[in-house]
Amino acid sequence: MTKTWANMTAAELGAGIGAGRINPVELCEMQLDAIDRHPLRDRIFARVMPNRCRSEAMAAASRAKAGFRRGPLDGVPVSWKDLFDTAGRATEAGSALLRGRTPVADAEVLRMATLQGLVCLGKTHMSELAFSGLGLNPVTATPPCINDEAAVAGGSSSGAAASVAFGLAPAAIGSDTGGSVRIPAAWNDLVGLKTTHGRVSTKGVVPLCEMFDTVGPLAHTVEDCALLLAALEGGRPADLAGASLSGARLLVLETVALDDLRAAPARGFDDALARLARAGARIERGAVPEVAEAMALTAVLFTSEAYGIWGKVIEAAPEKMFPRILERFRSGAGFGAAEYVAAWRRLHALRALWAQAVAGYDAVLVPTAPILPPDAARLMTDDAYYVSENLLALRNTRIGNLMGGCALTLPTSEPSCGISLMAGPMQEERLLRLGAAAERALR
Repeated sequence: MTKTWANMTAAELGAGIGAGRINPVELCEMQLDAIDRHPLRDRIFARVMPNRCRSEAMAAASRAKAGFRRGPLDGVPVSWKDLFDTAGRATEAGSALLRGRTPVADAEVLRMATLQGLVCLGKTHMSELAFSGLGLNPVTATPPCINDEAAVAGGSSSGAAASVAFGLAPAAIGSDTGGSVRIPAAWNDLVGLKTTHGRVSTKGVVPLCEMFDTVGPLAHTVEDCALLLAALEGGRPADLAGASLSGARLLVLETVALDDLRAAPARGFDDALARLARAGARIERGAVPEVAEAMALTAVLFTSEAYGIWGKVIEAAPEKMFPRILERFRSGAGFGAAEYVAAWRRLHALRALWAQAVAGYDAVLVPTAPILPPDAARLMTDDAYYVSENLLALRNTRIGNLMGGCALTLPTSEPSCGISLMAGPMQEERLLRLGAAAERALR
């Protein structure tokens, strides 16, 4: 297939700009036109920002012409989830509670990315206040899944994933509190990186649970994710050259993560394991009982903090919220400070035991999600289905958030089915190298 700008990766576009083959202004106009013409654009983008995009693209073109590019992605357009503050433009986090909220400054991570030359296309739809793994949002819009437009895209970075999968952005920036980068990335056949909590700035990012919130990219390749992470931090990208699976020790987590695994995710996971083994990885299986205990702490850790942050705002106008999300927030109202502190103390102890149990492995493997993207219409009409599918969607990804590390999801041979590689805190560069080798094996 002849590659056009529309189906190039972010890295390829950046390289084309650097070589003088691609003009950032023309690239910007091509992308804006693609968004404008797409029949699903209003289900994907909360707001497009053409003036900013054109201005930043013109600056990138001038730098490229003068030989002063700021980085490998200087001039490449990306979309941003609608919880990153944008100066002078509304940032509403998918909620009527924040309608018209207009920040005076960019989020710190957007400011850094702009300094590195990334071009802002606009803001994408998301789950309300980021509190769902499904991406269903009747308050604003529900983005479609690339493999089934009647299904949800995964949340909460639903529009972020859809913008990339449908060719409306080369890459996107989302957030991940319990799986919100990895679930939509997996369901839309993308690569998604959950960064370590605290690694990438969340200043100017609308919070959900500040003790778990992280920022990360969604893209077509591991290379793109490595370059995007560097741009978000203003650092150097991971060196992926020569990455290999030969001799890598990988642990398939049998505790919780394989329970109730449906047929397609199971096929995709098994096929991925076979491919990784053929590429030289040593794959073992094992249980880590501490995971089950950590999962039992989820309600108090996530919902109580979320309600602590948003309770007053919510109770001032609860009728503005999607009832399913409102119920989830209110479920945190009953926990006391003693329970919350005790849960965190126990989680710290469990994280230490987890670290000891997996210390001999290069990564821990799980199916990114045990289910396929659910039907949006049924989610709206069947309460029990909504609750069960949301919990299942978030279950495996939440392990990475609870254990405090970084994680990378890669597509498998089954559509909308991903495999996740989890590593320790601040091990993104090592994980990305491993992911680059795994990506070659899986493709």
